[in-house]
Order: sequence, then C-alpha cells, then structure tokens
Amino acid sequence: MEKKLIFTMNLNFIFKAFKKAKKNFFNISLNNFYNLFVVVNILILSYQILKWAIFNSNWLVIISNLPLFAYGSFPPDQQWRPLVWILSIISISILTILNPKWKWFRKNLLIAWIITIPLGIYLLYGGLGINPVMSRNFGGLTLTIFLTLTSVFLALPIGVLLAFSRQSSLFIIRKLSALYIDTFRAIPLIAVLFFGQLLIPLFLPFGFEIDRVWRAIFAFTLFVAAYIAEDIRGGLQSIPYSQIESAKSLGLNQLQIIRFILIPQSLQIALPALTNQSIGLFQNTSLMSILGLAELLGIGRSILANPKFIGQYIEVYIWLASVYWLACTIMALIARSLEKRLMVV
Repeated sequence: MEKKLIFTMNLNFIFKAFKKAKKNFFNISLNNFYNLFVVVNILILSYQILKWAIFNSNWLVIISNLPLFAYGSFPPDQQWRPLVWILSIISISILTILNPKWKWFRKNLLIAWIITIPLGIYLLYGGLGINPVMSRNFGGLTLTIFLTLTSVFLALPIGVLLAFSRQSSLFIIRKLSALYIDTFRAIPLIAVLFFGQLLIPLFLPFGFEIDRVWRAIFAFTLFVAAYIAEDIRGGLQSIPYSQIESAKSLGLNQLQIIRFILIPQSLQIALPALTNQSIGLFQNTSLMSILGLAELLGIGRSILANPKFIGQYIEVYIWLASVYWLACTIMALIARSLEKRLMVV
C-alpha cells in the first residue's frame, strides 16, 4: 500500500513537471516565433528601403539644393556667416552631450548657450564690419534654428515669472497670470502666428515696423511661455514645503528662497517637459511656411514647385524628416545629459 502511494505521488510529480515544461516550452517557442516574425519583417522593409534609396531614387534634388536647405536665399558670398553660427551651436551641443569634466566649461555652459543668441543676430543681420542682410533672405535650417533658439530663451524666463505669479498671494497678479495661461493654451498656435504676422503691424505707431522674423518669434514666445509656466508650476508644487520652512529658519529671505531653492529644483523636475516643449517648438516652426517664411519645410515646398524637380516628393520629404529627426534627437540627448548632470549634483 505504501509503495503504491509513493508510486502515485511520483507519477503526479512527473506529470506536473511535464505539463509545466510543455507550457514553458510552448511560451518560449511562441515568443521566439513573434521575435523572428518582427525581425524578418524589419529586415525585409529595410532591404526594400535601401534598394529604393540606392537604385530607384534621385537624390539630385537634395544635393543640388543643399545650400538652399541650409541658408535659404542668404547671399552666396555671405553664407559663411550662418555656417559659423550653426557650427558654433553644433560644437556647444556636442560638448553638452559629452559633458567633459572641465570645471570652466561646466561653470560657463549656460553663458555659452546664451551667447549664441546675440552671436546669431550679429552674424545673420550684419553690422559692425560685416554687410547687413535683410531678414527676408533668411531661410532653411538657419531660420528654423533661429526661431526655435530665440523663442525658447525668451519664453523660459517669461514662463518662470508666470508660474510664480500664478502662485502669488496677490489676487490680481494670480488671476491675471491664470487668465494669460488659460487663454493661450485655449488658442491654436496657427491663430497666434496669424495674429503675430497680420495684426501686430496694425497696432504699431506710424513709421515703426517689426520684421516678419521677429513677429514670428514674438508669437512663438507668447504661446510657448504659457505651456512652460504650467510645467514650472508642476515642478514648484512637487517641492516639499518643509524645504521652504527650513530655508526661512536659516534666515533666507523670499528672493533667496526663490533663487537658490525653488527655481533650481523646479527646473530640474520640469526638464523632461521643457524638452518636449522645445522639440515641439522646433517642429511647429514648419507652420511658418503657411505664412510665407521660407524655413526648412517652406524651402522644400518651394523646391518641389520648381518644374525641374516636380514629382520628387518622396526624396524631399524623406530628407526633411531625417533633418527634423536628427535635430530633435540632438535636443533630446542634450536634455538627457543635463538631467544626469543635475541628478549627480
């Protein structure tokens, strides 16, 4: 009887082990099948894309128009100016991503980024020893970067100010900032851009004029500042109030608390959201092609209107998508590098 019981227990154990092994083997085989299916389809798709790109496409439309994509209608003998500016931005971006352990570089990184704005204005507009160039000649990647970089640097301090104003103890300031933020978040960006291009000149004094590039920057700044304010406000709300109480007990006044505690931590917390805003702004500059500014997408559309390149939509839009992807990837890598650095600090 005892031997029979032991035999039955062993048989049940073997049966359960076999069932479990069969189930695991089936799951593994099914997962391997799915993985193999995905890999094979990716390889087939990649082969077809490479086959088309090498043998069936005509990249002459891109190669012959590279200066146009990069600088727009900037005078050919002055194209070294936007080139120098773009190379300086690329150099600072690479150094920011690599994050070298140079104390002088880490100390002056923010200053280096801020300097790119007046440097770009000087090189693009001219003056003080170099020939002036009208803003209507700006275009391509140069104009896209100029719109994005300038708008972000102008919108960031406005957004921080709006975030603190929305949490102000003063009723009027709190309500006005809330009204501004809610208004611009409820209006489509294209409507704000139309306002900047068409209505702003009507409110200017007679004889006073703002060129179209700066009207676009003004519109982008007002729009993005509202979203940045909400991102910063989210960062402020995540800071424990005990830190503020500790700062007050150490004798710090309100301005010192804002400068040394609230702003650094809120920017660190809101950095991923601010990165999304910057990338979105870079992509949204393509809306300016609707309003007549020849930024990157506008240049592509003007090239496709050339009878010589009619019908080559795929090559042009794949090239534009690649440029946008590369630029947005660099922005994401910069933000990731800054995030790691702030967490280490």
